[in-house]
Amino acid sequence: MRLILTWLLAACALLVVAYLYPGVQVQSFTSALIAAAVIGLFNAVLRPILVILTLPVTIVTLGLFLFVINALMFWAAASVLDGFRVSGFLAALLGSLIYSVLMLVVNSAVRTVLPR
Repeated sequence: MRLILTWLLAACALLVVAYLYPGVQVQSFTSALIAAAVIGLFNAVLRPILVILTLPVTIVTLGLFLFVINALMFWAAASVLDGFRVSGFLAALLGSLIYSVLMLVVNSAVRTVLPR
């Protein structure tokens, strides 16, 4: 139940990002659901590999390179999907920052509503 609720709220967060920032476009709620699933999949599979491979750069930049990795995951999801568009890397960076903040709120709310 938690996973489904988080997925639905992640899609809503993606629609909010598209509403707040014109560099990110989502065609429909179905596109947002698919995009949220792909972003989650990329973050679960590719992000840990990229974090390990770029660890020296991340240490030198005091962790700021993790924002670049998040933007790359966001941009990669947009390049794979049809109904989800990001206009460039800067748009991916700002969109991923907004999405991350919204997902922090979503995860906190889901933990409060449905405790383990």
